Amino acid sequence: MARLLSSNALLKAIATLPAARSNRNVIGSFYQNGLRYSTVPSDPDTHDDFRPTNKVQDSAAVSFKDVVEQDVKENPVMIYMKGVPDFPQCGFSSLAVRVLKHYNIPLSARNILEDPELKSAVKAFSHWPTFPQIFIKGEFIGGSDIILNMHQNGELKEKLKDISGSPKPE
Repeated sequence: MARLLSSNALLKAIATLPAARSNRNVIGSFYQNGLRYSTVPSDPDTHDDFRPTNKVQDSAAVSFKDVVEQDVKENPVMIYMKGVPDFPQCGFSSLAVRVLKHYNIPLSARNILEDPELKSAVKAFSHWPTFPQIFIKGEFIGGSDIILNMHQNGELKEKLKDISGSPKPE
């Protein structure tokens, strides 16, 4: 019983702290300790360096669906991944890049972490929910597990044979 009372007393003490009492969502500008803070991207007091930017240029003229279609059509091997080939940001993306680099082929990639709209467009295009997503000669192949399996059974070598590059010596 004493424990229960002390726990209740502790919770009441925490509830009196200013941060615990604040249950409001701050949108727009607010003042704290004499300083003005803004959460509005178009606020005239926000410096250009800190405004959100769109990674795809001229997004009004080109949709993300068009970007994905163009990427897949123009690049013999296209991977949509978390990170970039030289710095993958997940183990599955890293595995896919390692397998593809074994074949010494030109590899095109886009980092899906840079724009949630790009990520959604890729999922809609391939009808596949996970990443990385690999396209070879315009055809959706799959993710890292499928690429690894194809590499192990020789199918990937056959699929990539007419793309410039050759397997690295083992």
